[in-house]
Amino acid sequence: MFEHFFQCPYCWEEISMLLDSSISNQTYVEDCEVCCNPIEVNPRFIENQLESFEAGDIEQ
Repeated sequence: MFEHFFQCPYCWEEISMLLDSSISNQTYVEDCEVCCNPIEVNPRFIENQLESFEAGDIEQ
Protein backbone atom coordinates (compact mmCIF):
# COMPACT_ATOMS: atom_id res chain seq x y z
CA MET A 1 0.00 0.00 0.00
CA PHE A 2 1.11 3.52 -0.81
CA GLU A 3 -0.10 6.64 1.08
CA HIS A 4 -0.65 9.63 -1.18
CA PHE A 5 -1.54 13.18 -0.07
CA PHE A 6 -3.51 15.51 -2.35
CA GLN A 7 -6.05 18.35 -2.29
CA CYS A 8 -9.79 17.57 -2.34
CA PRO A 9 -11.37 19.03 -5.51
CA TYR A 10 -14.40 20.19 -3.47
CA CYS A 11 -13.20 21.60 -0.13
CA TRP A 12 -9.49 22.06 -1.06
CA GLU A 13 -8.34 20.43 2.19
CA GLU A 14 -5.27 18.21 2.06
CA ILE A 15 -6.30 14.58 2.49
CA SER A 16 -4.57 11.23 2.08
CA MET A 17 -5.59 7.92 0.59
CA LEU A 18 -4.00 4.50 0.66
CA LEU A 19 -3.36 3.26 -2.88
CA ASP A 20 -2.73 -0.34 -3.92
CA SER A 21 0.49 -0.29 -5.94
CA SER A 22 0.04 -3.90 -7.10
CA ILE A 23 -2.58 -2.76 -9.66
CA SER A 24 -1.03 -0.64 -12.41
CA ASN A 25 -4.11 1.28 -13.64
CA GLN A 26 -7.07 2.00 -11.40
CA THR A 27 -10.21 4.12 -11.42
CA TYR A 28 -12.53 4.23 -8.45
CA VAL A 29 -14.62 6.56 -6.30
CA GLU A 30 -13.80 7.37 -2.69
CA ASP A 31 -15.39 9.98 -0.41
CA CYS A 32 -13.36 12.88 0.95
CA GLU A 33 -12.62 12.32 4.65
CA VAL A 34 -13.32 16.02 5.37
CA CYS A 35 -16.37 17.05 3.30
CA CYS A 36 -17.67 13.55 2.33
CA ASN A 37 -18.07 14.42 -1.37
CA PRO A 38 -17.25 11.65 -3.89
CA ILE A 39 -13.87 11.90 -5.62
CA GLU A 40 -12.94 9.95 -8.75
CA VAL A 41 -9.40 8.69 -8.19
CA ASN A 42 -7.11 7.55 -11.03
CA PRO A 43 -3.67 6.40 -9.84
CA ARG A 44 -1.21 4.79 -12.26
CA PHE A 45 1.76 2.73 -11.10
CA ILE A 46 4.77 1.52 -13.03
CA GLU A 47 6.89 -1.11 -11.27
CA ASN A 48 5.17 -0.30 -7.95
CA GLN A 49 6.06 3.41 -8.24
CA LEU A 50 3.36 6.07 -8.57
CA GLU A 51 3.67 7.40 -12.12
CA SER A 52 0.60 9.67 -12.18
CA PHE A 53 -2.36 10.57 -9.98
CA GLU A 54 -5.60 12.37 -10.81
CA ALA A 55 -8.41 13.20 -8.42
CA GLY A 56 -11.50 14.93 -9.71
CA ASP A 57 -15.00 15.86 -8.72
CA ILE A 58 -17.92 13.85 -10.02
CA GLU A 59 -20.48 15.85 -11.96
CA GLN A 60 -23.79 15.32 -10.18
